[in-house]
Amino acid sequence: MKGTAGRLFRILVTYSIKIISLLLAVSVVSFVLVSASPVDPVQQYILGLDTAVSPEQRAEIEAYWGVGDPPAQRYFSWLKELLHGNLGESAIYRRPVADVIGERFLNSFALMLCAWLLSGLIGFSLGCVMGMYKNKWPDRILKKVCYILSTVPTFWLGLLLLLVFGVWLQWFPIGFSSPIGVLSKDVTLWQKIHHLILPAFTLSLMSFSNIALHTRQKLIDVMNSEYVLFARARGEGPWTILRRHGLRNILLPALTLQFASFAELFGGSVMTENVFSYPGLGSAVSAAGLQGDVPLLLGITLFSTLFVCAGNMTANLLYGIIDPQIREVRE
Repeated sequence: MKGTAGRLFRILVTYSIKIISLLLAVSVVSFVLVSASPVDPVQQYILGLDTAVSPEQRAEIEAYWGVGDPPAQRYFSWLKELLHGNLGESAIYRRPVADVIGERFLNSFALMLCAWLLSGLIGFSLGCVMGMYKNKWPDRILKKVCYILSTVPTFWLGLLLLLVFGVWLQWFPIGFSSPIGVLSKDVTLWQKIHHLILPAFTLSLMSFSNIALHTRQKLIDVMNSEYVLFARARGEGPWTILRRHGLRNILLPALTLQFASFAELFGGSVMTENVFSYPGLGSAVSAAGLQGDVPLLLGITLFSTLFVCAGNMTANLLYGIIDPQIREVRE
């Protein structure tokens, strides 16, 4: 037991060092890119105020933000505040960045979690069907569907689904995370789910094709292996072979792709949330980029990096549980 705890501790320490190094590198690159942007964050901040700002007041704002300081000094001042837990104040929402991220992340997490589960289940199931019916009509049709969906832009697919299911059929609302005009305390769980279904399904269609095609190829390789031929010689049926020999051999590669799709899902959520007017991190980072909200943009960038790294670390820890051979190699 102590040996297992020690190995787990070493793995967590190693991943923590990697994540901290990556966050530091991302913070430097993000700060340099934001500093090189032609958008004037001070001007954007002033435009969001309700009152006029005099030249003296603008000079005070610039001095407070360190506009005249060298870039390196501004970066280390920002990093010092970041280490103390201060991400700054959003110029758009007039609230601390940490509060905006915390509030918006709950909506984005619900959206990405549902889309992530849907993409994994749909992709893995379709991949098994295509592998079992290799070169037959189900395989040919599903392959074409996967190829088409993998090339369709997310925003176009979202607009199409919104037009069909939201406008024509009126099965789902056309946007937002809750009904318009209803207080948040009065919104029911079903209303939240009803508003979540269409955006989550749109986002899931973006990433399930890779899982389906990869699972198909892995299953074909398994079905052509010698031990499967031996199982067929013993009289086992194709679906029995899939259950006994195929699933455990194709589950790990599918799980690898599934966890690797975290970054892809976060990028796709930006488009999805804007199409459906969904109040999550994706729409917030889009607004921050267009309106020059530097603190919010940097905060969401670091948070999204941490989120993706945490997902990858979780995947690597699960690999050892699913496949003991990987655990033995790490030990």
